[in-house]
Amino acid sequence: MSDLKRTVLRDLHVRLGAKMVPFAGYEMPVQYPMGVMKEHLHTREQAGLFDVSHMGQVILRPKSGNVEDAARALERLVPVDILGLKPWRQRYALFTNDEGGVLDDLMVANRGDHLFLVVNAACKDADIAHLSAHLSDVCEVETVTDRALVALQGPEAETALARLLPKSKDMRFMDVAVLPMADGSAWVSRSGYTGEDGFEISVPEAAAEVFVEALLEMPEVAPIGLGARDSLRLEAGLCLYGSDIDTTTSPVEAALEWAMQKARRAGGAREGGFPGAERILNELENGATRRRVGLRPEGRAPMRGGTKLFASEDAADPIGEVTSGAFGPSIEAPMSMGYIDIAHAADGTVIWGEVRGKRMAATVAPMPFRPSTYKR
Repeated sequence: MSDLKRTVLRDLHVRLGAKMVPFAGYEMPVQYPMGVMKEHLHTREQAGLFDVSHMGQVILRPKSGNVEDAARALERLVPVDILGLKPWRQRYALFTNDEGGVLDDLMVANRGDHLFLVVNAACKDADIAHLSAHLSDVCEVETVTDRALVALQGPEAETALARLLPKSKDMRFMDVAVLPMADGSAWVSRSGYTGEDGFEISVPEAAAEVFVEALLEMPEVAPIGLGARDSLRLEAGLCLYGSDIDTTTSPVEAALEWAMQKARRAGGAREGGFPGAERILNELENGATRRRVGLRPEGRAPMRGGTKLFASEDAADPIGEVTSGAFGPSIEAPMSMGYIDIAHAADGTVIWGEVRGKRMAATVAPMPFRPSTYKR
């Protein structure tokens, strides 16, 4: 643990009784004394507070002063309509490679005169190098190193945050804002990684502990660790980079077509022009040979990542593999996602997973496993 990086909130986690574990090069809380199951349900029923300061915060500042130049530049690297992103709105995006695989997934916000990106912790150094190598002719690539990032998620998140940042309650899903606070400004987005209504809030490191403690003093807010974060995002059908998407998976295989707008597709105003475009546009038109699907295993035991999947109880050759699996506290049942041959990917198809040498049935099911509750 001594070789791991620490977020500015690390000592607070320890005081709160967190069990700390290595994650993406950081020492992070996996759970608190409440326990993973109760943390998960508390987030679904009230409001959970997550430290996500390990993630990368990046500003793309156009040298021309025109945010459209930064948007056009970023479109060189993502199969996403950034130019059409309205001011003070945010969009999910994907960095792709020349083979059409996914280098990382990220959030992109248009903040009027620049773009603000949030990237995954394990990928942030590579992402920043990637941005600098390809966009520095048009943009200044600024790594934000003096701000913490926290997520407040759940049906009571709006009520709680509005006590500290009153204007946050006026925001809708995927809105972004810069709101005044006692020690500087809070960079807020109405978004998250749980399927719940909520916010991600970037605050100056110097003010982070006071801000977080003020939230935790509220009766509806509890600290939540990585364990519950994983089961929450899996119930919401959301991908974890490095498990459910990586450099070997295309956005179409990953069932992320919704993230690629018409403008970047065949016949669109800015068709292609991103890494891997030939493969990705072909798969958008003709389909991929495999598909990320949801799975509902029979019984109570989860099928976890790495479980081989088969077309029948006695089939010799696998048709796919589970990438994430856990027990879903809100749905009171096991859930998994993974990739299977397209011939078996239709909802309702019964397939078999090999768990500890035994074949167990699972049904292909739509995601999310639990309906999301974003404030539209």
